[in-house]
Amino acid sequence: MTIRRVLIFAPIILIVFLVQSYFWVPTYEQQTRGNPDRLNDYITASIGDASILNPILSADSASSDIESLVFEGLIDRDEELRFRGRLATSWDIYEEAFFYVNEGANIPGVGRAGAQDVVALLQRARTGDLRTELELQASLGNIREISVIPPRDFLVVRYEEKERKDKEPAEVKIRVSAPVRIKLVLNCVDQDLFQKLSHILGKDYFASFNGQGYLTVDDERWQEKRGAYAEEILPATEHNPIVVFHLRPGVKFHDGHLFDARDVKFTFEAIMNPKNLSPRIADYEPVKQVEVVDPLTVRIVYKRLYSPALGTWGMGILPEHLLNDEALKKEPVSLDKNPEEFSMRQSSFNRHPTGCGPFVFREWKSDQYIILDCFEDYWKGPPNYNRYVYRIVPDLLTQEMEFYAGTIDSYNVQPHQVERLSNDPTYQNFSGPSFGYTYIGYNMRREPFDDSRVRRALSMAIDVDKIIDYVLYGQGERITGPFVKQTDFYDHSIKPTLYDPEAALRLLADAGWGRNKEGWLEKDGKRFQFTLITNSGNDLRKAVLAIAQNAWKQIGIDVRTDLLEWSVFIQERVDKGDFDALILGWVMGIEPDLYQIWHSSQAHPHQLNFVAFKNTEADDLIVKIRQEYDHERQVAHCHRLHEIIAREQPYTFLYVAKWTAVLDKRIVIKERDLRGNVVYKKIKPTKTGNYSFYFNKWIKLPEIPSFALDG
Repeated sequence: MTIRRVLIFAPIILIVFLVQSYFWVPTYEQQTRGNPDRLNDYITASIGDASILNPILSADSASSDIESLVFEGLIDRDEELRFRGRLATSWDIYEEAFFYVNEGANIPGVGRAGAQDVVALLQRARTGDLRTELELQASLGNIREISVIPPRDFLVVRYEEKERKDKEPAEVKIRVSAPVRIKLVLNCVDQDLFQKLSHILGKDYFASFNGQGYLTVDDERWQEKRGAYAEEILPATEHNPIVVFHLRPGVKFHDGHLFDARDVKFTFEAIMNPKNLSPRIADYEPVKQVEVVDPLTVRIVYKRLYSPALGTWGMGILPEHLLNDEALKKEPVSLDKNPEEFSMRQSSFNRHPTGCGPFVFREWKSDQYIILDCFEDYWKGPPNYNRYVYRIVPDLLTQEMEFYAGTIDSYNVQPHQVERLSNDPTYQNFSGPSFGYTYIGYNMRREPFDDSRVRRALSMAIDVDKIIDYVLYGQGERITGPFVKQTDFYDHSIKPTLYDPEAALRLLADAGWGRNKEGWLEKDGKRFQFTLITNSGNDLRKAVLAIAQNAWKQIGIDVRTDLLEWSVFIQERVDKGDFDALILGWVMGIEPDLYQIWHSSQAHPHQLNFVAFKNTEADDLIVKIRQEYDHERQVAHCHRLHEIIAREQPYTFLYVAKWTAVLDKRIVIKERDLRGNVVYKKIKPTKTGNYSFYFNKWIKLPEIPSFALDG
């Protein structure tokens, strides 16, 4: 009887609380009566605040949400996921390829040959005078220009670390007498060009080129490195893919300054400036140079093959005139700081950004709200909403109640609410599988997480299916690796880690961990103890935190937990690598480029491989994936990388969540027809489930339109 009273009484308390919550905020109708402009304000809520409003510096979703409205990239993707122009109207992609003439090599049917002989041979092959295979004919037909680059002498300076760390790096002067080089201009990128040309020039023509003979090192101590120097300075072959962007004229930044090619070049240079500690460096390191051809043309030359190249230019472009060296020198002086130690990362711009996107930054009150205003001079026309308000509401229950009251305009439905709210005729709803996943990440810099047996055992001790059933209410799927599950880069043949606590204990025993008298696991007299952290305000992660803690405690691991406010979690713990294990999620793009998150070179502070995963074969595959233009081969590399990461378990891969979002049916798309008449349309998601693709055309009406009443 007592139990029954508790079960009945608990909902009564909850109902009273919800009713009270409802009246703590003014309803939509009350807002519009007191403020008729409320119809023109879009208000949304986030559990966490932004960290830094600069697209080349931020790495969190809250900052990205705001940056996507304030800044604009050269391109993005349309409803069909095809690239489309934004600040760029169009682009051309081609390649310049180079190889050194190998006068010591024997060319089949020719013998040793100089530059002019090689050019003549290639010209004959292009015109069909030589019998060649169809595949080779296609590559030859792709060549639009052949020229000869004469020999040249130049000096290269490298700096080598000395044995004693307290000494300055040694300056090494390398004198180069480069031989004749052949330049090929191709209509499109051909990653197999040199492999195919070897059928004409000989299978060893490129491999037998010895660049060491053209180098002189001034210091005997570094003679043994001549081979490495030659490979870097005089590579036998070189691919230089090129992208030329034609920029949109008349585009203005929010301060009225005209956007041009110098802003594109400056954004690239700011990313590559080591003082700025940009997490985007890996995306742009393959760029050899960015050239301003004229104010509306920028030419980007790549050092090597890089298949994701075009997509990286969706990055928001920074205003050069506000952040160049001259501007950044003035700011620290006014703040009485040392200009030499001041970088873009310390600039006030990051709290008051200026871009050329559809909304203008107005105000940011930390942990409360960010307000943006419509940009009337936006190149594509101003958005329908006059104001965008991004409120920080860490409590999801409060978000829910405010959505019902109409004080926020959208709500990301929690798993337990999906069945009810997705069928509620009051709202329009959208749903689909996420482009990303949730995981537990282990700091592999620290013991015992540097042992793959320990990481695998930790994964085997957690019943992920139970998390999906009871925490996500079935609104999720298992995941085993780092690629988007909806793409063919993800290897569906790899099975999820089985829930098997006994097998986990056996693995831990192999790693030297055994139970003590108190039942805790210990090794060399030290208890297996660590802290698992995540951000506050996310009930799902909080539940996973408790389940993981309990699961590990069941096999004798002493786990503490901690919930941290979002900005502290990211800036003080994640960015600095100061954690044992954490629960986080990635929102992924379609491209399979995982360099930033998984390559060993990206494990430094403020970079995204914060678990410090390092694997030589994985590094090699990550680079191959970036340089592979053939889809089938790229998929094969991805599957092998997936296999390695699944085996090593730097993460416990938990799940891909299904998402459901609801909007008031008053929110519609507002357009004008060819006669200039206003037309309202229902919001429809793109192929990827992106329902906010046409956000700039959204508007909220006083009443639900008739077409929205039909469902």
